[in-house]
Amino acid sequence: MPGLFAWAASLVRLCDPAGHISVQWRDVSSGGLGVALLGRLIVIVFAVMVASLATGVAIAIGVLGPQWHSMSGDVGERVVFWGTAFIGATATGAIGLLPLAILIALAESFKIRSLVINAAAGAAMLLLGYYGSGLAPPSYEESIDHPPPPVSREAEIVAASGAVFGLVYWLIAGRNAGRWRERGNPSS
Repeated sequence: MPGLFAWAASLVRLCDPAGHISVQWRDVSSGGLGVALLGRLIVIVFAVMVASLATGVAIAIGVLGPQWHSMSGDVGERVVFWGTAFIGATATGAIGLLPLAILIALAESFKIRSLVINAAAGAAMLLLGYYGSGLAPPSYEESIDHPPPPVSREAEIVAASGAVFGLVYWLIAGRNAGRWRERGNPSS
């Protein structure tokens, strides 16, 4: 595609270990990696927004799940559900923005494309944000009648919604992490 992107051809001389000189043609573009990086950043921002929305829906389902059978489709119930989803998506973005930027930068630089690693990183990020922000109830409250569960329901919801975040992010952007730096291999 030499004419399409106004590639300039440059001649590169290489020496192999035997001392023979070989000549190869290399495509050099004025903004190839810069444009690829810009496109990748747009995909990452879109993936984070969609993953935050999916996380908010997962939080809403987790919180309102026990009452799901009583939801008849009333307008008020739908407003409560989508309001909870919006609050969950906003909290996800607010709590996890800086750790998320660090994790995305690491995944892009080391080309980490694993589905399992993305899901585990999403769950760990939200769990650490949940406990680190002070939203978690204290774990030292006990009752004489029954001991507290080893993992609270809120922590389970946070871990599951973090895994949903990681899965949705992987589906949109994570499976192509670092591929923008490779020449000749377009992101697929």
